[in-house]
Amino acid sequence: MKKMIAILMAAAMLLALCACGNSAAPTAAPAEQKTFIMGIDPEYPPFSYLGDDGKYTGFDVEVCQAVCDALGWKLEIFAVNWDEKLVQLDSKECDCVWSGMTILDSMKEAGYVISAPYYDNTQVLVVKEDSGFASSADLAGKVVAVQLGTSGEALLAGDLAEMAGTFESILTCDSFLKCFTELEGGAVDAVFVDMPVAASYCANHAGLSIIDEDLGAEQYGIAFRSSDAELCAQVEAAVKGLVDSGAYAKIAAKPEYADIVNNLLFLNG
Repeated sequence: MKKMIAILMAAAMLLALCACGNSAAPTAAPAEQKTFIMGIDPEYPPFSYLGDDGKYTGFDVEVCQAVCDALGWKLEIFAVNWDEKLVQLDSKECDCVWSGMTILDSMKEAGYVISAPYYDNTQVLVVKEDSGFASSADLAGKVVAVQLGTSGEALLAGDLAEMAGTFESILTCDSFLKCFTELEGGAVDAVFVDMPVAASYCANHAGLSIIDEDLGAEQYGIAFRSSDAELCAQVEAAVKGLVDSGAYAKIAAKPEYADIVNNLLFLNG
């Protein structure tokens, strides 16, 4: 009988211990990882474009991925309609526009938060090698293509309006790729485009050349909504960390970015 009582007491103690363990407060769930949505022009090599593996890549994309890795964020890429990029930013389809975006005073005046410039750019004209065109003056009476929503389009309507007035007409396309397709197909005589895009495209498509004439100086930056000054500061601080650690220079040293490395301000400023 004593042995039976001892067994029953032991069982009761075991049940009590299990009950105490089950009543302990549950472990707190881990904090949800922040997703940072990067707005890009999907056809803007070498800064942002669709790679052979079907994933977006490019200098800006690689730097943004490194920023997100440093901050513990998950990166999501959103392909914007470049002519509507600020509308899409305002509607929160993306957290920033970061894709070789020219810093314009009009953006600042409208209240957008713009990062420090990171790249010096110029505008150039791309023509067929056998066209005989050697300067913008040679394109008088000719048709020139430019992408909608770009600083190039703004220049042709503003500071370079006198030059643009000599053209027969200006064809606007919704991507640089379409501009070059029109050039190669003979529908236009030249494409007015950012220098790094021109260099990248000409390097991979025979029969095209860049006229040696810089037609507009500008700088690239990252655009955020007016309410996101703190977010901009976080991203800028993370980029600075990449520059200080040498990670930024390591990305820039890749062969596919050889045409832009000399104009990267954080390396050559």
